[in-house]
Amino acid sequence: MFNIFFKTETCEWEEKDEYEEFKSFLVVKQTRFFGMLKGISPVCLLVVCSFIAQVFPLSSTVYPISQKEHVEVPENYGGLLPLYLKKVNLAVHGQANIQLVGNEEGLFGIEPESGFLYVTSPLDWEKQAFYTLQVIAKDEDEQPVSDPVTITITVKDENDNMPVLAEEVFSGILSKGTKQGTSFMHVSAIDLDDPSTPNADLQYKILTQTPRQPSENMFEINSRTGAVFLSAEGSSLLNSSEVSNYQLIVQVKDLGNQSLGYRALATVEITIVENTWIAPSPVLLQENLNVTYPKIISQVHWNSKEVHYSLKDNFPQGLFSIDPAGNIYVTQELDRESQAEYEIQVFAENQDGVLYSDPLLLLLTVLDENDNVPVFTQDVYQVAIEENTAKGSEIITVKAEDIDDPHTNNAKIVYEILSQKPRASTGFSFHIGNETGIVTLQDSGLKASAVKQYHLLVLAADRVGHEGGLNSTCIVFITVLDVNDNPPVFSQTKYGPFPFPEDTEVGTLITSITATDEDEEKRFKSIVFAVESGNEDRTFRIVNEPPNGTVSIWLEQELDYETVQEYLLIVSARNEEKLVGKELDASSTATVHILVKDVNEAPVLTKEKYEVSILENVEPGTLLLTVKAADPDIFHTPSLSYSLRNDTLNWFSIDEYSGEVKVMQVLDRETVKDIYLMQVVVQDKASPSMTVSTDIVIHILDVNDNPPYLVGDYSASYLCTPQREEQSIIISAFDQDGAENSVPFSFSLANDPTHQRNWRINIINDTHAYLTMGISWLEPKLHLVPILLKDSGIPSQTQHVHLPVTICLCTTEGQCMQEVGRMEGRPTVLSAVSIIVGTIGAIGIFLLIIFVHLSLLGANKKKTNKACDMMPLQSTA
Repeated sequence: MFNIFFKTETCEWEEKDEYEEFKSFLVVKQTRFFGMLKGISPVCLLVVCSFIAQVFPLSSTVYPISQKEHVEVPENYGGLLPLYLKKVNLAVHGQANIQLVGNEEGLFGIEPESGFLYVTSPLDWEKQAFYTLQVIAKDEDEQPVSDPVTITITVKDENDNMPVLAEEVFSGILSKGTKQGTSFMHVSAIDLDDPSTPNADLQYKILTQTPRQPSENMFEINSRTGAVFLSAEGSSLLNSSEVSNYQLIVQVKDLGNQSLGYRALATVEITIVENTWIAPSPVLLQENLNVTYPKIISQVHWNSKEVHYSLKDNFPQGLFSIDPAGNIYVTQELDRESQAEYEIQVFAENQDGVLYSDPLLLLLTVLDENDNVPVFTQDVYQVAIEENTAKGSEIITVKAEDIDDPHTNNAKIVYEILSQKPRASTGFSFHIGNETGIVTLQDSGLKASAVKQYHLLVLAADRVGHEGGLNSTCIVFITVLDVNDNPPVFSQTKYGPFPFPEDTEVGTLITSITATDEDEEKRFKSIVFAVESGNEDRTFRIVNEPPNGTVSIWLEQELDYETVQEYLLIVSARNEEKLVGKELDASSTATVHILVKDVNEAPVLTKEKYEVSILENVEPGTLLLTVKAADPDIFHTPSLSYSLRNDTLNWFSIDEYSGEVKVMQVLDRETVKDIYLMQVVVQDKASPSMTVSTDIVIHILDVNDNPPYLVGDYSASYLCTPQREEQSIIISAFDQDGAENSVPFSFSLANDPTHQRNWRINIINDTHAYLTMGISWLEPKLHLVPILLKDSGIPSQTQHVHLPVTICLCTTEGQCMQEVGRMEGRPTVLSAVSIIVGTIGAIGIFLLIIFVHLSLLGANKKKTNKACDMMPLQSTA
């Protein structure tokens, strides 16, 4: 008997030869199997054959094991054995000894001829889930002839184990007040099947509840964890219920949510108890308590078998603890100064970490003991007072602090002066407030010359100074200071007079004066000067030199004799520090007398610059503007004269005495390009004479007084006839007037039908236009085209222009064919005709002479012949 194991997933043979080998192996095995069937009854044989045909149909596709290192085998296999698992490919040539390493129990085997690995008996997952085998081929000398092949065999678990309950009867305690949904006990079971499969996936379910009052659904169970908890209905009814015990029947089933699976039943006994979760009483605990730690300070209790207690607050970790019985401990001495009160939260949780109820609050107050010494805020205090300080004045406040409980005498401090150096004849010169620490002056006769510094030793004691208290000391240094009781004094009360001309340059030193101070302290000798009166217009500036007791007076603004002829400056001298015990007197002020001398000054114009606009066509004699000036020398008879300078075109004139500027000639804006600049000079007649000048900026406004005209040379321009496409002459116009009176220009032809027919004008922009032929043919010659140019001024200016335009016959390239000019020395047409006529006449006369001559010659010949006919013939001998 035999069996071949196929994997459920589709695989492919790695090589065709391997697949053919497997088919041969299958045929051999089937032959052997049928041989074993000899002697079996026909009916049995028919059943077996039908089974083989169904399991191994010849037409079905065979899916052999692929060449992998992993094979999965179901546990408790109940089919025919051996179970063939995988063909092992070993690169072996010839005879070899195949060995299977890791098969100590003899569960596996391999056929040497075919190389198929098989298992000989069923496997049990609970006994062993994995097997690792190594296939080795060796020769006769026990030497490896190929690389070993390692195969891992995984046993696939099947559901062959029932859930096993941890206890026969589960008991739990349920305290009234438990929150709905909070588990108070657990039902637990185990399943020996594979926990990664549904075989060990346990589900819990409550089957029955006894009694069923006040509701049959008082409890719920977590299907996954077995945690038992109150339902929403049970939570609302539990406190008022009189039932004290419940019994639950709980089912535990494997295979998860599947309907099949093994089941086990558990009995759950639940006891209902009263709520003992009550807040503990506040705890008073002495600080620095010398006892054995940890020390119990309180206790809480929650009625449940599954309870875990914990503490939480803003205290150092480990300072408080709680044991499983609910006893709360303090683990070490407490320090009230570190923390005086603790609010400790106590939590009761189930084994899942869920609170049974709200946390309780334990209040702990640390009682104080006098364990802290008063500490001054400073070890040494230093203060300075003036020698004239009044008796009873507060000098300084010393302060000590005690960090013990401020509501007890442990922190109540009193002060006392223990000693004073040097000691006064009458005792202490100072007093300190017993509770305030304020040091006051008891002696009004302090003198810096006698004692410059006092040394006090001050005590601070807690417990109101009673016996058993703690104390500390500090030192107070009191320095007696000198005061400023001597005012500065000038060496003289009047300085000057100092004469200065009114044109003295700003920054000139007027004078320097000095004051002295008899105080010893350097800061009391520093003197500050100020001008009390006479410098309201800030004509002068003073510069203090406190260390030297000197002040310099400088000219800050220009002098003006016509305004002020003299200055009386009242200068005061004061210390930078306040004067004590005395008032300033006359010796601390001085008068500085300054005289201003008159100087002839230049005239002053009412304007720094004059600017005016005027039309260019204004009539001569028109008033342009009036220049006004004044002579600052008010104590002189005013006598000013006006003149023009830089009037290069002599267009204007100015009245010598009044300053009136008038137009003298016709103006032309186009000559000066809008702006004409000149100057007015004003001169007084004093000695020496002074002058002043100012600019006059004249904006000459444009008037449309210039017509437009053509610009450019058009002598080389021509147009071809017959007319050709895109040929034109660009004409350009210009106007000397401004833009507002010139562009855009209007280009048009004269109002004549012939010209309107022969020519066309097309505007390009404001200043240019195209001139083209209006018809296709014009006589080749020089034409004069009448053009009308018009600007945009108001009123506009018009210009009639006759533009010479050459019309010519052109080559194919568009070049003009022009007549060649007469060569020098070439005869005129008339002379050429005369020559030709004369030549023909001369030839005719010559021919006539010949004809006459031939005629005469012929007549003479006839006469000769006639005479010969009349003569007798003579014979010859």
